Amino acid sequence: MTIEWRYTIEGDLDILSVAGHLGPDAARRFTGAVGRALARGTGPVVVDLTELRGWSAEGQLAITEAARLLARAGSSLELAAIPADGSLVPTGDDPLIPVHADLPAALAAHGIQPGEPAAARQAWQTTGWPAGDPSAG
Repeated sequence: MTIEWRYTIEGDLDILSVAGHLGPDAARRFTGAVGRALARGTGPVVVDLTELRGWSAEGQLAITEAARLLARAGSSLELAAIPADGSLVPTGDDPLIPVHADLPAALAAHGIQPGEPAAARQAWQTTGWPAGDPSAG
């Protein structure tokens, strides 16, 4: 099982939304999506896990590795809506990963009100991104 993702630039904030199950088979696809965010974005990357059905230890490791990659590039990673079945267990050398209750809370932490028109919105997504998502497009 793999994941689907949608990457959106909202002003100075990069939002990487993930759907499916972040397990060993999906870790590489997740890393590729983070690479796209790193190549195109300029701000912190908020990983929105609202549509994520679960994650494995390998999936959590992929998130930690993404935080390290972004930190080396001078950016940061934040999480929104982590799955109820787990939380990241940081080690002493991992970058700090702020966790927000949901995407609106993450947006508010950066001074963006949900539903507010973005000054410069760009978006990319996999073809399998869940249909009917009101924030897609």
